[in-house]
Amino acid sequence: MKRAEQLEQTRTAILVTARKLFLKNGYQNTSTRDIAGEIGITQPALYHHFNDKEVIFLEVIAEIGKEVRNNVNKVMRKQNLSADERLFQITKILTKIHHNSITTLIYESYKELSASGKRKLEMLFKMNYIAPLADYFKLPEVNLRAEILPDEAAELYLSDINTLFGSFNRLGGHQLSNDERVKLILKFVLYGIAGEK
Repeated sequence: MKRAEQLEQTRTAILVTARKLFLKNGYQNTSTRDIAGEIGITQPALYHHFNDKEVIFLEVIAEIGKEVRNNVNKVMRKQNLSADERLFQITKILTKIHHNSITTLIYESYKELSASGKRKLEMLFKMNYIAPLADYFKLPEVNLRAEILPDEAAELYLSDINTLFGSFNRLGGHQLSNDERVKLILKFVLYGIAGEK
């Protein structure tokens, strides 16, 4: 194998491993030592490809975000879906890609990043998460409240689905399937938690 191919394989392994660890443990609880150790390389070998953990994290978030955006856009292009079914499919995409809370991953890492890293993370989050979700909330059939902007609704939605990522708060009880739990939470997101009078 040529050196260029070996370098590319190592770089890919770093990103794949970093993605797994960042999604599982978050930014603060993942070190470059963890990433290198999981692959079986030294930290200097890792630093040959990436200057620091922040650079790796931002590249991973860009990759994950692009995957999210592309998949949400595919759902948005589907014909004949109700607003509820469209949001259900979007939520299934997010929970499949992210194993833990999206907002926790983004907001907790934000505190640790440099000023330029924060700007890049904000841009990636808005472009890959907020913008495609705001497109959903702009749909006439969603009937968004006049006092809430689509971008705000997208952020609220991401915060509201946090309960899907844990096993502590099993909304609806343990007898619900995952799909039933997702649909229940989405009813709360779209229609509130109070019953109609």
